[in-house]
Amino acid sequence: MIDFYTNPRSRGAIARWMLEEVGAPYREHRLEFGTTIKAPEYLAINPMGKVPAIVHDGQVVTEAAAICAYLADVFPEAGLAPPAAERGAYYRWFFFGAGPVEAAVVNTAMGFVVPPERKVAVGYGSLDDVVATLEHRLEESPYLAGERFTAADVYAGSQIGWGMQFGTLPTRPVFEAYWNRIKDRPARAAAAAKDAA
Repeated sequence: MIDFYTNPRSRGAIARWMLEEVGAPYREHRLEFGTTIKAPEYLAINPMGKVPAIVHDGQVVTEAAAICAYLADVFPEAGLAPPAAERGAYYRWFFFGAGPVEAAVVNTAMGFVVPPERKVAVGYGSLDDVVATLEHRLEESPYLAGERFTAADVYAGSQIGWGMQFGTLPTRPVFEAYWNRIKDRPARAAAAAKDAA
C-alpha cells in the first residue's frame, strides 16, 4: 500500500494521475494548506511542508517528477518507462519538464523578468525558448519520449495542459493536439474525478 499525501488543488494531481496509471493501491492523506500541510506529523515526512509525497516500502519520495519516475521504475508492468538502454529521450524530456519548463512558467507567472544579457545564467533562457523547444519536439514526435506514452508525458504533459488552461503557456496547435492525445486516458479521468470529488 502506498501512502499518498496530497491536496486536490496542487501538483498532487500529477502524482495521482501517475498512481492511477500504474494501478497500485494507495491510501490518500488529504492535507490542507496552512494547517495540516505544516503539521509536525507531515513535516516529518516532507520538511518542505508541500505536496505531493508518497511513502512506499519505507521510502519517502517527494516532488511530482520524482514520484512519476519512481512509480514507473517500481511498477514496470505498467510500461511507463522505456527499457533502460532506451531512456535517453525519456530522461531528457522528463527533466526538461522538471527543470526549464517548470522554472520558466513559474518565473513568468510571478512576473520575474530575466534581463536579456542574463538569459544564459537561468538555464532555461526565456519562456519563448522553452515554448519553441517543446513545440519542435512535439512536431517531430507524438509523445515526449518518442512513439509511446510514458511517465514523462504524465509529468510534462500535465504542465502543458495546465499551462494552456491557466495562460502560463501559450496555446499552440501542436500543444493542443498533444494534450488531446493524452488528456482522455482512463487513468487521468479517474484521477481528475477523485480530485474533483
